[in-house]
Amino acid sequence: MLTKLAGGRLYDPANGRDGAVGDLFVRDGRIVADPGPGAAPDEVHDLSGRVVMAGAIDIHSHIAGGKVNIARLLMAEEHRAAAITTEEPCGCGVGLATPSTHATGCRYAQMGYTAAFEPAMLPSNARHAHLEMADIPLIDTGGYLVLGNDDLLLELLASGAGEEAVADYVGFMLNATRSLAVKAVNPGGINAFKYNQRRLDVDEAGPFHAITPRRILTALAGAVQRLGIPHPLHLHGFNLGVPGNVEATLDSIAAVDGLRLHLTHVQFHAYGVEGDRKFSSAAARVAEAVNRQPNISVDVGQIMFGQTVTASADTMAQMNNAGLAHPKKWVMMDIECDAGCGVVPFRYRDKAFVNALQWAIGLELFLLIEDPWRIFLTTDHPNGAPFTSYPELIRLLMDRDHRLTRMAELHPALPEHTILGSLTREYSLGEIATMTRAAPARILGLTDRGHLGPGAVADITVYTDRPDRRAMFEKPDLVFKDGRLIVRDGVVVAFLQGRTHVVEPAYDPTIESWMARRFDERMGQRLTHFRIAEEEIRGGNGLVRHACQPGSF
Repeated sequence: MLTKLAGGRLYDPANGRDGAVGDLFVRDGRIVADPGPGAAPDEVHDLSGRVVMAGAIDIHSHIAGGKVNIARLLMAEEHRAAAITTEEPCGCGVGLATPSTHATGCRYAQMGYTAAFEPAMLPSNARHAHLEMADIPLIDTGGYLVLGNDDLLLELLASGAGEEAVADYVGFMLNATRSLAVKAVNPGGINAFKYNQRRLDVDEAGPFHAITPRRILTALAGAVQRLGIPHPLHLHGFNLGVPGNVEATLDSIAAVDGLRLHLTHVQFHAYGVEGDRKFSSAAARVAEAVNRQPNISVDVGQIMFGQTVTASADTMAQMNNAGLAHPKKWVMMDIECDAGCGVVPFRYRDKAFVNALQWAIGLELFLLIEDPWRIFLTTDHPNGAPFTSYPELIRLLMDRDHRLTRMAELHPALPEHTILGSLTREYSLGEIATMTRAAPARILGLTDRGHLGPGAVADITVYTDRPDRRAMFEKPDLVFKDGRLIVRDGVVVAFLQGRTHVVEPAYDPTIESWMARRFDERMGQRLTHFRIAEEEIRGGNGLVRHACQPGSF
């Protein structure tokens, strides 16, 4: 079947198109070249005057796994209050901050997203995370494997093992758990928490293995490069939410010494201690470092005001947040010597000085970091806000007047503590397309996603160009997934299943005998339990493999 999308304004940064009028042709789920005047399309959509982009990709959204389910349990009141009961095809599901799997897929698709990636998948419960992601309809998914506090890796580093052995360990774990990338959460800090330590700086040795976070960070960043994994090490940094943590953030950038590094939810790691309240914005310092060093990328983790729930492997940070829980309940736990888990419901209040300044810091980062290919639109869903707040966030980036109006409604002390009011930048449609489509695909190694060139998977979103950017981005006219129309005028009209994106780096399998002995001696599971068979992923018809290129990054 040949489908023609005629006369739209194409925002396709990967192919150098910034609003140029043109046609797209789709056959068998992929975009194809113009078949010529003799071809007779089976279906034509007239898109004259409308904005056409690739399907959006969320690089960092907590959509599956143990912590998400614990969060759903804690947010039972919200689930009862936010039940979907419409007659539309997507008319079931619950929750806003922690939506059910069905609602997660529907709401992403209704906003024009066709992929979202779970950034914290623990090795010991990767199977469960995959099963849950496979239950999310309409969008592609994948998981980032959390390493950096696992006892085996720390033991390996403490033994003085070389870079090759560390890379073999990481390579086995990625293959076994069917992961797309490697994430480190407060490397060393979660392990230190188990020994009653509540803070660990970059060059401070942990209490048991006597390894510094710097050593863990550089070992993992080096292993990612050695294995040729497209996405750089995805780092949840040190001392999340603590005033003055900007120093640890800048130390982390310096520690990797030119290796590629992605700093996630960097808004929570851009705090200073200046001023009368000993809490200040350090966004300009972080932005200056990112602008200067092309090996660094970030996603923001913007907070938006209202009720949400924070869910993280970072028990050290979450223990500090537990006293702020709203409503007053929280969970903290260890996970199989792999990592930790902390879940704390939270309400961000626009009249609270700290929350207002956090909101401003996130926007400062968006507006001060110059390259839209190295900054990504996230709220660290659900930690900063539910992903459904993206349309309002896009409006804040594209409309300075709206930004200033909103700023005037916040805590009265905010203007003297932020430079946000002086920033005149407004994102263009091309920059939004870069940040939400082309750049996420490129940094994850998804070569056939995020663009509209021939050969790309036909994940396509069509908008009416409205002055109110929130209205524009929260209700696309048309959304195509794999060439099939799934959303019309913001309503889901058809269902299909997405795919699971993975990498399979080469490694020396002799590492497995050492790992198997350690698991038999010390762990609650055997090593073989970590291996997830291909047929376990979406019934054996779901994997999309992406190439690893050792030495290319």
